[in-house]
Amino acid sequence: MKFKIQNVYIAFVCLAGTVLYLYHLNPQVNELSNWVFIYTLVGAVLLLNHFNIIIPLSGNTLSMDSSIYLAGLFLFGLKLPLIALGLSSLVFLLIRFKLEWWKHLFNFANYSVMLIATYYVFIFTGGSVGETEISNIMPYSIALTVYFSLNVGIMWFYFYLAQKPSLKTIIRTATQKQILQEAFTSYLSTLVLSLVLTILISQQPIFGIFLFLALSIMLSFAFKNFFNLYKEEEAKAKMDFLTGLYNHGHFKLRLDEMLSDNQGDPFCVALIDLDDFKKFNDANGHIQGDELLKFFGKFMCEKTRDESYIAARYGGEEFGLILPGLDKREAFTFLNKIRKEINDTYFPGIETSPLGCISFSGGIVEYEKGTYSSSELLSKADKALYHAKAQGKNAIQVYKEDNIYPQGMEYAQEIDALEQQLQIFLSKDIYTYQHSKRVFSYAMGISEKLQLSSEERRSLILGALIHDIGKLEIPRDVINKKGRLDAHEWDMMKKHVIYGKEIISSIKKYDELLPLIELHHERYDGKGYPYGLKERNIPKLARILCIIDSFDAMTTERPYQKTKTFSEGIQELRNCAGHQFDPEYVEPFIKMIEDNYADKLASEKEAVLV
Repeated sequence: MKFKIQNVYIAFVCLAGTVLYLYHLNPQVNELSNWVFIYTLVGAVLLLNHFNIIIPLSGNTLSMDSSIYLAGLFLFGLKLPLIALGLSSLVFLLIRFKLEWWKHLFNFANYSVMLIATYYVFIFTGGSVGETEISNIMPYSIALTVYFSLNVGIMWFYFYLAQKPSLKTIIRTATQKQILQEAFTSYLSTLVLSLVLTILISQQPIFGIFLFLALSIMLSFAFKNFFNLYKEEEAKAKMDFLTGLYNHGHFKLRLDEMLSDNQGDPFCVALIDLDDFKKFNDANGHIQGDELLKFFGKFMCEKTRDESYIAARYGGEEFGLILPGLDKREAFTFLNKIRKEINDTYFPGIETSPLGCISFSGGIVEYEKGTYSSSELLSKADKALYHAKAQGKNAIQVYKEDNIYPQGMEYAQEIDALEQQLQIFLSKDIYTYQHSKRVFSYAMGISEKLQLSSEERRSLILGALIHDIGKLEIPRDVINKKGRLDAHEWDMMKKHVIYGKEIISSIKKYDELLPLIELHHERYDGKGYPYGLKERNIPKLARILCIIDSFDAMTTERPYQKTKTFSEGIQELRNCAGHQFDPEYVEPFIKMIEDNYADKLASEKEAVLV
């Protein structure tokens, strides 16, 4: 029989904790007053486990029962806290009978290990049991640090064995500001309150515990009310008041989180738009239009309530969906099903619409590895939605790269518009202007050689044209410097990819060009900039543009490096294939150069012979 590693770990902790408990347990208590105090400790532990303190923002709870055990430990040694632990564990086993028995045993063993280890550390560091002098502050603090560390370590290692997170996930989780703040809050609260209770018990044992319980229960109610108020306000901040769905901001935030946390799991994004909503408004009035939006929002809530889907009002009569775990085929089936359902659902006044029913058009895009940003996904979903509208509405369209979407028809005008922006370089940096024009020409050539979709071809050519637009922000004396750049100047020059992204991101229709502008200096081996992305984590078109840009940089006179001939440039591409460049696209690019620039290569050979 094969055992899971986490079960072996649980068994080990339970056995170790139980053995340590039995070894240190001395159940003989002679004085009646001591038994009264033990029962008081048990009652306090039970109450404090019921009246937990809710930590604001996260909603995690903090129990003060550790303060009870620790105060007893500091004042009376191990005997009384261990007896109280055993009795309270038996009571919990009886009243929480629905909880699996091994969880009760694991919790009991965990506390046993923590209390026994804390006691010995307290004694070893010079602490004196039964004293509340200032000289005990350091032993108190060290002992509580051990107690807290064991608590976190034992539980954390169990979850690690059960979930097997990646090293990246562990580091990201462990360094989250909120988690660190909560851990520090828990430690500090336990430290201070256990010392307060120690002093109270040393003066008036029973009455001191009563005062501590009263304070803890009042804090529990206060924090619970505060947390409920916070959750209400948080819900309002992320919800659309009219439809009851999430709003645009929360939708975008969740989509960004999906991208950053994705481990390769499939998911789709969909944008849907109510058909002929303006005509409905004109015929029935804006109040009835709001009622339709409210009705449709309720409909979407019902269809996504039992799933992990995220539905939001994206803006006006447009709605957004994030569909975790679905590929594009499954997303299409789901969306098409609810489209047919809403078609068959009557709403007052809908008969005035052209289709005579509530209908919507939708565009779906599936996440693919190497996706640059949420804007890229939304742009593709928007194109598919536009295509669905163009097909006659009341339809769902899955985004396909080889489709010619209506937004891509203004190809020549877009090139002219971007060239107008590029001409700013004429007065500042003629090198960048000429370089951009040549890279643009190479991109035109390679797009014919590769099996690129119409949309990819458009993005590569337009992106090549303005890939260095960020150099407008580089000082003139740096960009036109004769000779090599120093380290500071080179760091400044590398920022042009970030500046370029910021310039173009203000023009919404060019969102798909952002990865080419920002990532064309990433290297296939991960040694590029600005992020050090590697292999297929770099978007495909950015990998292609890296080859084009580097070839022109090598074969054109630049102020900070020696110029290579075309033949030398071709050899350099081959030498760096698989390192700096994606080998899949190196040879097609070289073939394009050999075909389109045969005269140039021939003239270079003749020059060598002469």
